[in-house]
Amino acid sequence: MKILIAKNAGFCFGVKRAINIAVDCEDDGGNIYTLGPIIHNPQVVKQLAESSNVIPKESIDEMAEGTVILRSHGVKAQELAKAKDKGLNVVDATCPFVKKTQDYVKSLSDEGYTVVVVGEKEHPEVQGIVSYSKGEVIVASTVDELKGLSYRKKIGIVAQTTQSQKRLEEIVTYCVGVASELKVINTICNATSVRQDESVEIAEVSDCVIVVGGKNSANTGRLVELCRAIQPKTFHIEVAGEIEPGWLDGVESVGVTAGASTPDWIITEVIDKIRQLGAK
Repeated sequence: MKILIAKNAGFCFGVKRAINIAVDCEDDGGNIYTLGPIIHNPQVVKQLAESSNVIPKESIDEMAEGTVILRSHGVKAQELAKAKDKGLNVVDATCPFVKKTQDYVKSLSDEGYTVVVVGEKEHPEVQGIVSYSKGEVIVASTVDELKGLSYRKKIGIVAQTTQSQKRLEEIVTYCVGVASELKVINTICNATSVRQDESVEIAEVSDCVIVVGGKNSANTGRLVELCRAIQPKTFHIEVAGEIEPGWLDGVESVGVTAGASTPDWIITEVIDKIRQLGAK
C-alpha cells in the first residue's frame, strides 16, 4: 500500500503568521486572549493555551485588561471598536488576504455597489467581512441562495478566501443576468486553490483519501467535499487516533491531504499511523 501525500498540505502563510504573532505575545506578559479560536484547529488552540497562555474567549465582554489577538479569520468591525474602547491592547493577526477582502467590501459599499459575498453566512471570516459594508450586502454559498434576487444597478462580488473557484464562477455567471454593472474581485487565496487542486489530483489516483484538519475548518471541509465527489472513500479526521483499520482494507494507495490550519506534527502522526497499518 502506497501513501500519496499532498505537497502543500498543512499550515498556510496566514496561519503561520497568526501562530507566530500569538507566541510572540507571550513575551509581553499579562492576560492574552483571542476572540474565538485563533485558527480552526482545536489541537493547536489547546497547545497555545497550555504553552503560551493564549486563551480563546467568545466575547470582548469576557476579557479583563490585557491583550486581545484578532484571529486569522478576522473579526467584525464592531468587535474591533469595542476592544479599543475597552482599552485592550489589540494585536492584529488577521490574515492579510482576509484583511484585503474586508477593505474591498468597504470600498465597494462606499461606491454604491450591492455587495455579494460568496461564502458561508455563519463562518466568522464571512461575518467579519460583511461588517465592513455600510450598504446592502448579500451572502450566498450557492446560486440557489440567490434565486429570486431582483435587478440591481451595481453588484460587486468578493469571496470568502477559502471558497472554491467553481462556486465563485457560478455565482458570477448568475449575477451577470441581474445587474447592469458587475465588478468582481477574486479574493480566493492562492494557497487555497493550490491545496484544492492537489487534493483533487490525489483523489483521482487513490483508493482511499484521508483529509486531516479541524472539524470546524471551512477550508478542510472544502477539501473533503472535493475529494469525496471523486473518491467516495474519503474520511475527515482531526488526529491519527481516529483512523479505522477497516478503511484501508483492499486499498493499494491512500492519499493524504490536510487543511491550511493543520500543523505538520499532526500530519506526521497520521502518516506514521497509516504506515503502522501496512503502508510504505
